[in-house]
Amino acid sequence: MTERKALEYYVLDVFSNESYKGNPLSVVFTSGNLALETYQDISKEFGYSETSFVYYSKEQKALNVRSFTPTGIEIDGAGHNLLGAVCGALLKKMPIFEEQSENNRFVIMKHSPIPLTVNFDSVTYDPVVQMHQKPAVLKEEIPTYKLAVALGLKIEDLDCNDFVPTIVKTEVAHIMVPIKNSQILNSIVPDHKLLIEISKEYQSEGFYCFTTSNQNDGNIAEARFFNPVIGIYEDPATGTAAGPLIGFLASKKQAKLNTEYKILQGVKLNQPSIIEVMNRENDILVGGSSIITMKGELYI
Repeated sequence: MTERKALEYYVLDVFSNESYKGNPLSVVFTSGNLALETYQDISKEFGYSETSFVYYSKEQKALNVRSFTPTGIEIDGAGHNLLGAVCGALLKKMPIFEEQSENNRFVIMKHSPIPLTVNFDSVTYDPVVQMHQKPAVLKEEIPTYKLAVALGLKIEDLDCNDFVPTIVKTEVAHIMVPIKNSQILNSIVPDHKLLIEISKEYQSEGFYCFTTSNQNDGNIAEARFFNPVIGIYEDPATGTAAGPLIGFLASKKQAKLNTEYKILQGVKLNQPSIIEVMNRENDILVGGSSIITMKGELYI
């Protein structure tokens, strides 16, 4: 019998400093690229919304990250899948920035460099990672009635006084869907088939339903994310959507430049997540903490 190869993995809870909160992510440490089928099999076995595979490339002097959904789709965007992968590598004490300058830290994702800022918590010394997303681009508006039907809501449940549902892109094009209040937001029961139809019609993916919050509670918005077209029925924390949202709010004069805000997500799933965001002149920062909840070996 051929001896099977063992790979170490962590399961981290991302956008949280508490286990069993935030968005769970499996991070598998490899020595290089694997066969596509192997990535897909492992991601399916874990069953989380995404599984990230990482290795350090001496040639590129950078950590390489590839992420897959349980349905076998490779992810382009830099969200919890990237943040958790970088935190996992740092918590494992991998010297991923040793050959980079402090002002030019990056990782490679699908052949593209993703710039990062990394700080360490003054108490725990755990890494706090910020991903640099491109400036938000506002694209097509979506008719309110289509989204209301697909989300099981009335048209008046969508807050259309200040906002119209709009496709917004930083790394990935997601649909920003304004909801009147938190109670309505948490009552949404989506029709996934209709959401898939809308995704295909408008060539976008993911519905970031949000309601703006009173700043006294420390969050600019509360959100829920549905992306059934790639097999994610609800996600507890979505970095690829948080960037577009803060860009969208800034475009509507609801958020200031160079000011850090927090987005609360995952409440309905009992996995509350805090995503830190900042809209800047030339980019958007999306960041947060991660904590290791499990570790082990898998075999290929």
